[in-house]
Amino acid sequence: MTKAIIGRKIGMTQIFDEATNKVIPLTVVEAGPCVVVQKKTVENDGYSAVQLGFGDMREKLANKPIKGHFAKADVAVKRTLKEFKLDGAEEMEIGAILKADTFAEGDIVDVSGTSKGKGFQGTIKRNNNSRLKETHGSGPVHRHAGSMGACSSPSRIYKGKALPGHMGSEKVTVQNLQIVKIDAENNLIAVRGAIPGPKNGIVTICDCVKKKKA
Repeated sequence: MTKAIIGRKIGMTQIFDEATNKVIPLTVVEAGPCVVVQKKTVENDGYSAVQLGFGDMREKLANKPIKGHFAKADVAVKRTLKEFKLDGAEEMEIGAILKADTFAEGDIVDVSGTSKGKGFQGTIKRNNNSRLKETHGSGPVHRHAGSMGACSSPSRIYKGKALPGHMGSEKVTVQNLQIVKIDAENNLIAVRGAIPGPKNGIVTICDCVKKKKA
């Protein structure tokens, strides 16, 4: 990984591409500025990485360990901290600023974020199961899970069975998205397509892991 940044999802918009006569859906992300808070080295930690901070926070909202962590780096308290194993991590200095121009238009990236929480959901919405017919005596079980498995053997429910439960609010990564536009002055990055999470949700933008073949 050579490039990465933390951002905040602002919302979606669209632009018209005159070359192809098509409308391109975009997600706008406020990317940075991020500050290097900590460096991990091979000598001390066994690997090379940097810890980036994003989003200002009132100092009185932070506890003593958090305040001490930022005071050691001599940077202002940040709301979000994330660690990245960047190739040039050893050359980066504590206090260095990363902005949206870290990336360039046309770059292919992976965007990770926390998906919208849906609460406790049934098996139809959560696992795309089928429902029963509404007529001919199907009773009050139209949207129930149905059979759970065999009877006396194995006398248990198999692992991985599609059941009701908590849905959403988990880490989701969308791969191979193209950066269409960058506004370096306002630290805005426009990514083609949708990305996980609600508006104002925290996301990370990194180099793509699986490049599509041309």
